[in-house]
Amino acid sequence: MPSVLALRLLTREKLLAHNEDAAKVLDACPDHEWRLIFSLARFGGLRTPSETQKLRWSDVDWERGRLLVHSPKTEHHEGKETRWIPLFPELREHLDAAFDTPADGSDFVIKRYRDGDQNLRTHMLRIIKRAGLKAWPKLFQNLRSTRETELAEIYPLHVVTAWLGNSQLMAAKHYLQVTDAHFEKAAQKAAQQPAAVPRNETHLGNEGFRFANTCQSLRDTAIRTVAEAGIEPARPFRDPGF
Repeated sequence: MPSVLALRLLTREKLLAHNEDAAKVLDACPDHEWRLIFSLARFGGLRTPSETQKLRWSDVDWERGRLLVHSPKTEHHEGKETRWIPLFPELREHLDAAFDTPADGSDFVIKRYRDGDQNLRTHMLRIIKRAGLKAWPKLFQNLRSTRETELAEIYPLHVVTAWLGNSQLMAAKHYLQVTDAHFEKAAQKAAQQPAAVPRNETHLGNEGFRFANTCQSLRDTAIRTVAEAGIEPARPFRDPGF
């Protein structure tokens, strides 16, 4: 199994190799801006369109490798108006490409589709169809969910939720996914563990059984003593309701 460090150092090509659908969608995007829209949701975990449309080039900290995300959904909570995310390599390359295209004087990263009449979902469906894929439910939310699941495999959950702008409870309830890789990893670990040796007389021997029986007798005596006298001063028993 790869180490945590190895996972962090995966290149874009390796990441896309593990997600052929993402690569197909990127190839089917008509231009830099659509590749960036998709990448911001899939690799940046941004809420689309709300957070994507608010993104400005002045929010990109190229030197520190960070991106400032403005969140309309959480801005009414103190300290949740914005959050920083890393410029993940697979995201940065599309930011670089979009930044190098001719500018129109606007500071907004996504210059088109800012009109309320523009429907990103409709355009996204066309791109998915062009990629030869079947559309998945909740187009942009599921991209964000997939990214959060990937990051949770590598980083502590409190770090991931800070980047994605949700709580650990919300992530566990609505975003984190159980994947085939989880089952495969668990099965590999189970196969690597030695089979449990039955605790029989052949294994323990007579001396071992006498010792085990003595220990059990002492445990039973201790339990009865605590039950009768209690560790703390005696008080009426109350059902904790668990």
